Amino acid sequence: MTPTPAAEIARRSEPWVVWLLGAIAMASVPVVLGGVGISWDGLNHHFYLGWVAAQPRFDQDYAAASYQAYQFPYLYWPAYVLAKANASGVVAGVVLALLQSLAVPPVWLVARACCPGDRWIDIALRTVGVALAFLGGVTLSLLDSTSNDMFAAIPLLWAIALSFVAAGTPAAEPRRVLLWCALSGICAGVAVAFKLSNGPLVLLMPLAWLMPAGTVRQRAIRVLLAGVATIAGCALAYGYWGWQLWTHMGNPVYPFYDAWFEGLRNMTGWKR
Repeated sequence: MTPTPAAEIARRSEPWVVWLLGAIAMASVPVVLGGVGISWDGLNHHFYLGWVAAQPRFDQDYAAASYQAYQFPYLYWPAYVLAKANASGVVAGVVLALLQSLAVPPVWLVARACCPGDRWIDIALRTVGVALAFLGGVTLSLLDSTSNDMFAAIPLLWAIALSFVAAGTPAAEPRRVLLWCALSGICAGVAVAFKLSNGPLVLLMPLAWLMPAGTVRQRAIRVLLAGVATIAGCALAYGYWGWQLWTHMGNPVYPFYDAWFEGLRNMTGWKR
């Protein structure tokens, strides 16, 4: 059955409309509240880490915000720039919310995989599903703060979404399946770089990469390729910050697992 022009327009515009509606809904939170909240974490290290992202301070500060000063800092850079520019609370909140809305498209991709179809009822179900995904109390609490948790979750959501796209790709197109899984792996690696606590979740991603149809050999190659892509994505995203930590602290994930790097520091003659 040939789709009507209206149905075709709805199919093509649906992801963009859902993203737009999600962005508007997220941005409305700081507008209604009259600004963005500054939590204890914000005063303690959020803005400091944004400062570090703009200008490293290893030679001037030590544990200025306790050991939280050595987190991956670049997700806090937008909040720091907005504060430095004297943006109002509403403007800052809207900008941060619009950036956080990048989480909407991958959630929609998962909703489409779970509820396919081009009928109006299918579109409505997917839209409601996306809305419900963001209506949890924890998620809503992130929209009026400088927390980076939503930013850190975005690449992980994309990793999951792209694995669903791979699963929905015809088995007769194995190269496309491999491509989607590799992109999923890169996103998973970036998620770990953004926040190390994403690591345990990423360890489960091979189960998602096994979802697309294929032979045992095809599945094994797919998981191996996506795993390598995960390592590459993490190295590319975390490499610069990790190198700075190694250069100044002798541990690329300082202060975690510091004893593990003691032997390597001794072998390389590194001294604090």
